[in-house]
Amino acid sequence: MENQTTYTEDNIRSLDWKEHIRMRPGMYIGKLGDGSSPDDGIYILLKEVLDNCIDEFVMGAGKIIEIIIKDSQVKVRDYGRGIPLGKVVDVVSKMNTGGKYDSRAFKKSVGLNGVGTKAVNALSSSFIVESNRENKTKSAAFEFGNLLEETNPSESSRRRGTKVTFVPDVGIFKNYKYRLEYVERMIKYYVYLNPGLTIDLNGEKFFSENGLKDLLTDQTSENDLLYPIIHLRGEDIEVALTHSKTQYSEEYHSFVNGQNTTQGGTHQTAFREGLVKTIREHFGKNYEASDIRKSIISAVSIKVMEPIFESQTKTKLGSTEMGAKMPSVRSYIVDFLNTQLDNFLHKNPSVTELIQKKIVQAEKERKELSGIRKLARERAKKANVHNKKLRDCRVHLPDLKKDRRLDSTLFITEGDSASGSITKSRDVNTQAVFSLRGKPLNSYGMSKKIVYENEEFNLLQAALRIEDSLEDLRYNNIVIATDADVDGMHIRLLLITFFLQFFPELIKEGHLYILQTPLFRVRDKKQTFYCYSQKERKDATQKLSGKPEITRFKGLGEISPDEFKYFIGDDIRLDPVMLDKNITIEELLEFYMGKNTQDRQKFIIDNLKVEVDLIEQENDTTP
Repeated sequence: MENQTTYTEDNIRSLDWKEHIRMRPGMYIGKLGDGSSPDDGIYILLKEVLDNCIDEFVMGAGKIIEIIIKDSQVKVRDYGRGIPLGKVVDVVSKMNTGGKYDSRAFKKSVGLNGVGTKAVNALSSSFIVESNRENKTKSAAFEFGNLLEETNPSESSRRRGTKVTFVPDVGIFKNYKYRLEYVERMIKYYVYLNPGLTIDLNGEKFFSENGLKDLLTDQTSENDLLYPIIHLRGEDIEVALTHSKTQYSEEYHSFVNGQNTTQGGTHQTAFREGLVKTIREHFGKNYEASDIRKSIISAVSIKVMEPIFESQTKTKLGSTEMGAKMPSVRSYIVDFLNTQLDNFLHKNPSVTELIQKKIVQAEKERKELSGIRKLARERAKKANVHNKKLRDCRVHLPDLKKDRRLDSTLFITEGDSASGSITKSRDVNTQAVFSLRGKPLNSYGMSKKIVYENEEFNLLQAALRIEDSLEDLRYNNIVIATDADVDGMHIRLLLITFFLQFFPELIKEGHLYILQTPLFRVRDKKQTFYCYSQKERKDATQKLSGKPEITRFKGLGEISPDEFKYFIGDDIRLDPVMLDKNITIEELLEFYMGKNTQDRQKFIIDNLKVEVDLIEQENDTTP
């Protein structure tokens, strides 16, 4: 008789709010991560708390938000209206409770369904909320979502507003670390979209007077702008745009009700359509859309009544309407550009002339490259079919747009042994491997033509699907996985140069990483430790009895697939490649890849660090 699994009342289980969030955190905050990626869960927790503060500012209450991040603890204080004292516990611990359900209290808010702070509460080992309102104060303390204590309302002279203090649970966010660069970028977006708002992060104040114009100004070099930034404002919409002199691809920043929609949505699609339509009609020529948008750097922000997002993390807008009895998002944005951008072009003939020249030049380059591009695509397709360079995964970023609990990663490796180890130990669903043959070409100062002519670059571009824009990017994480020796470092530098030269937005948007792999394996008969630094090696040695076996890994190919799976799984360590806000891409490339050999030599000598125990390190390793 065939065995059958029993299914009775005993199999039915009801979870309370915090159990459900802790068991299925991805449903509420997307992926978890350790803080190396800007969309990791610890930043979503901060964002959920900040969104409530922003909503207070939007409603005219509180012009300052204070944030203190020290080690693992986060404090956020606003000076808004304060949570009604009788509901302080409920709004952070009862589902379907919150002011966002009443559109009279929150119009065009960021918050969607009152889940945010409850998720923060449930996913924190410590969570404290304090509300100051009408000369009274009340607070409540939680642990993993469980209420520990709450105070009765008492008289207070503190300024009104809400303070939230939380520590993300290390059991869920393993080895996490807040990177202030990512927090700063999040904060800057908030102030760009809310002129008049000041956000204080660890004593540093952020403020914007010119909105989206400041965003583009901060992210681009003035010398790289083809013309001064066009800045247009209307009711419930703001647009800023320009063209780059050197950047090849399109770059978009989009926002809804102050929320950075990193995956775009209906508003970004409408912006791209409206831009093309306006330019065509203004010049009376049916230019190719790709020629019009080539090298564009732009930002669009709209405000929508009760927006519909495609996930709790609110990274992609799904709304098609601006609100009840209002036009569609598409027609609103297209009409705005048709009127306001067209007016600007008529009033600024010098800018209009530069835009038309840029389009004509893009058209010329496209036609010159058309034959090369066609051949390059055929070569790329053939290479993929024969599986020579790319060991692909089953699921890609476009498939994950509605479910960011999963992530897609492409490892770029050098050499058969290293790529073989990663290929055998990877997760075939979400991890792909691209194998380089030797060192990549130094692409500094070269034109986009080289990307199609060089086999390695052509196939890498095809694997990523980033020829024209990031919209079809197939992997959220692009990870350079090379040996930690001189040759490996050189390969890293050449690959970073390639991305900076032709696809800088990949780095700007936080997609490029360096894989950390252990330098040592320390083990005895009972335990094994993988160590990423001298300190970790010493700590591991002290934990083991007797004289443990210590192995020094000198290359990725020396690590067996059975071991490699630990380093690219849940405990993967990634170093994000970030741009220094004080130096432009042009200056960066010129210094590190240009002909200023003497300057670089002096820089290396001045910054060279020799570990005192380097000899001891080598003596302690075994063959």
